[in-house]
Amino acid sequence: MAKADEYLAFLETRALPDYRGVAGNVGAFVFRRIAVDSAHFLTVSNWNSFAAIETFAGADIAVAKYYPEDSQFLLEFEPNVEHYELYS
Repeated sequence: MAKADEYLAFLETRALPDYRGVAGNVGAFVFRRIAVDSAHFLTVSNWNSFAAIETFAGADIAVAKYYPEDSQFLLEFEPNVEHYELYS
């Protein structure tokens, strides 16, 4: 739990600007939930096309992208991401 604030700061200074710096990114957000013995993080990003996601994540957009620094904070590494289409 002690590293939850550190990780949030890392996401705000490194990861979110990385997402937002890619052409086609419409927004990127981090959600954090503090539990009894851990903190849970969810990153949600919005893109204008699958091609834009590929520019950010690589050819296989289903594979989760991690930063080297993540190993200092995360207890688990989800192998894949989920993509949804947004309708308003």
